[in-house]
Amino acid sequence: MQTKKPAGLVSPSGLLRLLSHATMGVAMGLAFALFLIFANPSGIAKLVEHGGTHALTVMVGTLALTFGIGATLTGVLFVTMEED
Repeated sequence: MQTKKPAGLVSPSGLLRLLSHATMGVAMGLAFALFLIFANPSGIAKLVEHGGTHALTVMVGTLALTFGIGATLTGVLFVTMEED
């Protein structure tokens, strides 16, 4: 008789895996924002400089949040599709 295993997302290890995916996504978003500012494609650094600290905060926050959400959703798919 097989015992019922809990869903992958409900277990503490599943939540820890999701948190690690979210953290990696935020780190990638921050790295991408840093790259955009220093590589300066299409004059992004000038736009951020013209907008001041608020524009920089909004740009970095938006990129970090977008990458974090994307990585978390990918993590949900990985955890639920995983077969142990």
